[in-house]
Amino acid sequence: MSDSTSSRLRVVQGDITKLAATAIVNAANSSLLGGGGVDGAIHRAGGPAILDECRQIRARQGGCKTGEAVITTGGRLPAQYVIHTVGPVWNGGSKGEPELLAACYRNSLALALERRLESVAFSSISTGVYGYPKADAAAIAVREVRQWLATHEWPQEVVFVVFDEENNRLYEQALAG
Repeated sequence: MSDSTSSRLRVVQGDITKLAATAIVNAANSSLLGGGGVDGAIHRAGGPAILDECRQIRARQGGCKTGEAVITTGGRLPAQYVIHTVGPVWNGGSKGEPELLAACYRNSLALALERRLESVAFSSISTGVYGYPKADAAAIAVREVRQWLATHEWPQEVVFVVFDEENNRLYEQALAG
């Protein structure tokens, strides 16, 4: 990894709803209507403006498919925008889960490029109730973001925001590899 790429990538342990990034990435469900975990926390902290835009997107395109991403306001969050991406449910890895998870990162980063977003913070997509193995998910996330940053100027910084010490260790290991 080049120095310019490594200087644009970091991991932070904390609450993604409190991070002052240009955009945060929500591990959403396909309905876009909020849910549990990070999704619910983002909707609660951001307020009704996020849900209102999600409903408009849902009315136009029926929600968001696995691997795809959409963008809304950040509402009351410190972040200006929320990028909602739907990660795959883990079914043992033989149903395209690794490629779908990789697509979540690529499609989220494509929205950041399109809007010239300075910084993007990712939650750990699919590792909660969707059951994706955490180490595998961290490796895919770091690989996809590194590849993106090596060939794109935007976003200028990507942050992996992890909630606990286990994920912090896994992302630090993936970044060191």
